[in-house]
Amino acid sequence: MRNTDVIQAIKSRISLADLARRYVELRPVGSRLVAPCPFHQETKPSFSINEEQGTFYCFGCQASGDIFDFYGRLNGLDFKETLAALAEEAGVQLESYRPDPRARQERSEKRDMLRMHELAAAHFRSNLRRQDARVCRDYIEERGISPELQETFSLGWTPELWQDLGDSLRRAGYSLDAAAACGLQSKSGSGRTFDRFRNRLMFPIRNLSGQAIAFGGRIIPALAREDDAKYINSSDSPIYKKGEHLFGLFQARPSIAVKKNVILTEGYMDVITLHQYGYTQAAGVLGTALTPDQIKRLSGFTTRMELMFDGDAPGRKAAFRSCEMLLSRGLSCKVILFPDDNDIDSMLRTYGREAVEDLRAHAQDGLAFCISVLRGMAPRDAVEWTRRFLGQVDMPELFHRFAAELATGLGLSEAELRSTVLQRRETKPAVRRPLLPKGVTRDREIMTFAVRYPHRLPDLKACGADLALSAPWALKLWKKIALYNSDMAFDELEPGEKNFWIRCRGTDAPPLDNEDGELNAIRRMLDDLQTTSHRASVVAALRQGTADQDTQREYLRALLEARGRRSDQ
Repeated sequence: MRNTDVIQAIKSRISLADLARRYVELRPVGSRLVAPCPFHQETKPSFSINEEQGTFYCFGCQASGDIFDFYGRLNGLDFKETLAALAEEAGVQLESYRPDPRARQERSEKRDMLRMHELAAAHFRSNLRRQDARVCRDYIEERGISPELQETFSLGWTPELWQDLGDSLRRAGYSLDAAAACGLQSKSGSGRTFDRFRNRLMFPIRNLSGQAIAFGGRIIPALAREDDAKYINSSDSPIYKKGEHLFGLFQARPSIAVKKNVILTEGYMDVITLHQYGYTQAAGVLGTALTPDQIKRLSGFTTRMELMFDGDAPGRKAAFRSCEMLLSRGLSCKVILFPDDNDIDSMLRTYGREAVEDLRAHAQDGLAFCISVLRGMAPRDAVEWTRRFLGQVDMPELFHRFAAELATGLGLSEAELRSTVLQRRETKPAVRRPLLPKGVTRDREIMTFAVRYPHRLPDLKACGADLALSAPWALKLWKKIALYNSDMAFDELEPGEKNFWIRCRGTDAPPLDNEDGELNAIRRMLDDLQTTSHRASVVAALRQGTADQDTQREYLRALLEARGRRSDQ
């Protein structure tokens, strides 16, 4: 199948509405199906599905697209991952989707890497039964990790041997060079391969399909030497990018769907301890600062986040940065910081679940926490952060609420704060919403008609509409509509273009029953433009005063003619 054939085949077999019902409760309103948006915090039914066109649109956060955009955004997947997942569900073959001659080889190499990781996970797990694993088993017992959780997270052990895993992979028919390419082996300066993890409690990191794609290894305290790192993690590989995944998200996914929130914490043991005490919606950010890719992945499951970090300076800094990123993207968050020298493990084991529940009940709202941090900063830095933060908030209802709360909390003028942020937005290039730049009404009107009636492109061209376009977004969209027929064009559009398309053709747009009237309005606008341009040229020539009298009379006659033409319309 060709690219477009695959996409159309999937759309014909899977309904967007049926897919969306797995995540939200849809109800009919007129010709639409509506629900609270799954992509941002709200209770109003601003999320809308047009079943006939197979598209969705949110009037709050402006999320839009088709079944691929919906599924990919909900699950934090790129287009290729989304295509593969939906193709498998729909029973559509993807063998020839990518004509690249290396595609088959790349897929084969990734399959081998995934198999090696599954073999490694099983090997580490079986190692826990070894006699020399007693020290690791004692540590697991000391940390209070139940046998059930050991199984859920596939905990394992690596002894202090240089070729323990390497020998196992070789016996399974895999080369150590291939194992090194996906981070299971390391290489010395001389090119010798050896096991990356030794003397460690092993934590497999799984993707949303449950496949092991990387590992974290914690040194056993009783075996630690002075120069041993507490944790060693897999490096990035073709199957794993650290900033895209979260530890425990695969295991937490069912609980998140029920509890409608996720607890975000920092480390492997933090996640497992939380699960041990019933907080099965917990996931970890893999020891790094929260990233936009991780937020995208999380926002597919819930819009409510709880940040559970240590109360020390690094923990507060991580919570502050995380709040900024979550709030600016329309997500709700609360901050739970542990008092004194306590962490998640000591808090739960010393004071019990009731103490943590009390902290959760009194958790600060994300914006309130940010304000408390800003009050401790230099005024200039606090104001600059506030302006930068508000500049990232696209949703009007959130922008005005955040501006009001920040102004009150910091003792600023709300009107001045809004004004400076909006002025900055107007002077910036239109990057976030390229389809609605200021001062390009003509481009918008022409392209609105082109999207609503793509079969009338020849009529638009005949009256010079393509020559009147000036904005890059409009020229780019015109080319796509001209290149593809109306059934195929949508699949070739970028997210912003899809948003524009849906707004022009959605159920809230005017009915598609007055194309001649709309075309005549475009013609009048273009005639006006031609007349105005002609008159401006004449006036400019007269003002120069360099022409002789006869020429000036001709210019004047043309000017009067232009004015007369305009007054007759």
